Amino acid sequence: MQVPGTEGQPRAGVDPAKNLLRAELAAARADHAETAAASQARTTRALNACAGAAVVACYLSRPEEPDTTDLLHQLVADGVGVLVPVLRRDPDWAWFTGFDELVAGPHGIRQPPGPGLGGSALGLADWIWLPGMAGTADGRRLGTGGGWYDRALGQARSNAVRGLLLFDREVRAEVPTQSWDLPVDLLVTECRTIRVGAE
Repeated sequence: MQVPGTEGQPRAGVDPAKNLLRAELAAARADHAETAAASQARTTRALNACAGAAVVACYLSRPEEPDTTDLLHQLVADGVGVLVPVLRRDPDWAWFTGFDELVAGPHGIRQPPGPGLGGSALGLADWIWLPGMAGTADGRRLGTGGGWYDRALGQARSNAVRGLLLFDREVRAEVPTQSWDLPVDLLVTECRTIRVGAE
């Protein structure tokens, strides 16, 4: 999510190594058409991972990203409270009530209409599904480039679980990170669930 950072906060374009890897991964995503079965496998793994959470925060995926459509549908059907981003300079959140209610937002990302709940609403979430371009088995995450989530996560509870949805080929041995890049607790792909720190 490439939403400009505020002064003194993470912003896109500060690390050439990150930008180079993002370009490589974006090209691979553009050339890859995922099967419905693979997408469903990731969704099932994600639902199993966050089972029992009362409130889940989750991004609204763009076409090139791991699809969150069925994940969001099922969470709502299961009675889970779902927070989704409202993309402004300062991170904001709103309750997800259905895809029919969404409006066009920045960078082709849909979002709920009207005023949000504020950045502190993320503190309600037991579980946070993050977008990203790549990740490592020890929890490092390469974000999409704007620093929005790095800023937003400052409002999360310390015990909220952070999960990263990826295509399996995006699990890497190394990704470049900086001081503000917060780690994740697990990675979910169409093939596997990787719990950071698990033996």
